[in-house]
Amino acid sequence: METESEPYVRLSTLRQLHQVVADLNTARSLADTLQTVADGVVAGLNYELACVNLVRPDGDLVVAAFAGSSAAEALITGRVGSRASWERRLAMADAWGDLRFIPHTEGWVLMEDDVPQWHTDGPAPRFEDEWHPHDRLYAPMYASGSGRELLGVISVDRPRNGRHPGPWGQEALQMYASQSAIAISNARLRSNMQRALVRLEREQQALRASEESFRQAFEYAPSGMAIAEMGGDQHGRLLRTNDALCRLLGRPASVMRRYSFADLVHPEDIGTLLRTSAEGGRAELRLGRRDGTYVWVSLRNSVVADTADGPRFLLTHVEDIEERKRHELQLAHRASHDALTGLPNSAELRSRLSARLCERPAAPAVAAQAGGYGGGYDSARDGGYETSGAPGPSGYEVPYEHEHEHGFGFEPAGGLGPYDHHVHLVAPSSGETDDGTKGLAVLFCDLDGFKSINDRFGHHTGDAVLIEVARRLTTGVRDGDTVARLGGDEFVVLADGLGAADAADLAVRLRNAIIPPIRVDGRAVRVGASFGIGWAECGMSVEEVLNSADQRMYVEKRSRAKLHRRAG
Repeated sequence: METESEPYVRLSTLRQLHQVVADLNTARSLADTLQTVADGVVAGLNYELACVNLVRPDGDLVVAAFAGSSAAEALITGRVGSRASWERRLAMADAWGDLRFIPHTEGWVLMEDDVPQWHTDGPAPRFEDEWHPHDRLYAPMYASGSGRELLGVISVDRPRNGRHPGPWGQEALQMYASQSAIAISNARLRSNMQRALVRLEREQQALRASEESFRQAFEYAPSGMAIAEMGGDQHGRLLRTNDALCRLLGRPASVMRRYSFADLVHPEDIGTLLRTSAEGGRAELRLGRRDGTYVWVSLRNSVVADTADGPRFLLTHVEDIEERKRHELQLAHRASHDALTGLPNSAELRSRLSARLCERPAAPAVAAQAGGYGGGYDSARDGGYETSGAPGPSGYEVPYEHEHEHGFGFEPAGGLGPYDHHVHLVAPSSGETDDGTKGLAVLFCDLDGFKSINDRFGHHTGDAVLIEVARRLTTGVRDGDTVARLGGDEFVVLADGLGAADAADLAVRLRNAIIPPIRVDGRAVRVGASFGIGWAECGMSVEEVLNSADQRMYVEKRSRAKLHRRAG
């Protein structure tokens, strides 16, 4: 299971990886791109040394860029290793996904081959996954497409933590190598295109040859290319598209000429497209396919000009980044959700609560209606409750038509002034009578009897119980509510728009949903649940809100234990 600090570490790694990947597209030349690739490994992936070996036209690999040590850079930059030696290394290495790892215990057989290498001195490993000075880790870079043509190999050394990279570090290095391959391919493509454009402007006598070179580079580019009009009434209309772009969007070239990018862009991204300048402009946005779906692309613009007449048309490079966007979303989801249950984790729960709270308490007129923070519930109650609003999927009121961006419904509280746009949270009265105030209920749930199941049947059964409890809690709340795993056997439910009676009834429903037996490997096990009901209110911190619900949970747990002793 993840520790509480791992989501923050993963978010930090994701931010660093996002930054170094973004830097790959800022380089102006192939040489700058290669050096940026090496620098990115050191700056964003926590290795002290990195080397980029680039495949030459004859098939051998040359050390094209180095980062981390000026002495090693001077020693091996420009040296060449044969293709046969490299293929031998990649073939004998252990496969970590697309990565290749040669441990020091096997690497001695490679000491005499012609691959440029450096050595660092150091003690022997003290534990299994400690990095040895003669360990070798390679990240091959392949061109996009079905052929998987080898573009080069990134070799890394000396992780800053002194350990072999785990699954998270391996995935980050593998994704970085994939993005580096795209950046190198694009740099080569841009270099070819720039040479073609220079010939169009300066070599009038070789115009036909230049146009043919441009045509081939345009038509056979592995990523999408388009030419659009500049100026006039039809500014932006597509004049020509290559086959890669037509395949990407599922539209024939004859149909593409009826559109501009403004016609194809997702409505939410039209502002991004309009803010993209013509010369050197770059944007990431979604373009519509023929089947009605959208694909994430990166646009890069260049102006093709005539020395006499000025700008003639706009050349746009369209790169498919759907897979990278999907990886980013997956990494972000992993950083904010519990790995076992799939529920929002502690960090995400606190983020959602923090978004609803402010430091200033609600106006006195509103706060006077609130009374307190609620409390525990009567465990003898069962069944539904009635409200004046429309019933939700679990039988309790859905009071608002719209939901907050984090999934909470809300409506403005009165008496807060015409310039206060924040929706202040207030708590219902803690008295016996329901004053009608609706608030954001925080239900703190702690499982009863879970430890004995874990001790008796093992963690496999315990994990299965936690997964089933998470499913039952999620099924028992509305779509807009939040069910989060705080850690261990503790869960928290956030339900907006509830009164005190509504929250108590919801706690009863969820407790009754947890009680039925859970079957694991043919065995039926039972757990109970204790709920404490707190209320999120402006003026409180996130920790104060959670502690309030936690304390009420323990009060309810102790009161039920005393009741059982009296009954016995």
